[in-house]
Amino acid sequence: QVQVVETGGDLVQPVGSLRLSCVASGDTVGIYAMGWYRQAPGKQRELVAGFSSYRSTNYGVFMKGRFTITRDTAKNTLYFQMDSVLPEDVAVYLCYVDDNDARYWGQGTQVTVSS
Repeated sequence: QVQVVETGGDLVQPVGSLRLSCVASGDTVGIYAMGWYRQAPGKQRELVAGFSSYRSTNYGVFMKGRFTITRDTAKNTLYFQMDSVLPEDVAVYLCYVDDNDARYWGQGTQVTVSS
């Protein structure tokens, strides 16, 4: 079993910055992929970005250079740097982790944009 915990969600002003973190713990030996999705109110879940050991990094179409995804493989941690945050970025940001058995999800972390 793998446990996934996201942190860093907060209230941020428009064009402000925020850094989200995702940490995987437990039986992490078999992890081969980690990534972020987001779900805005009333909308479908959409891909932010995903890393995998078996293919190139996959980015969601809205990334447009404002956001950066980095990972620390040794720490089983994924970071999501959000810059120039806009009202349309309001969502719950969810981290996933894949191993050979399943995809594991965290509870999500809320990002709210308001002045």
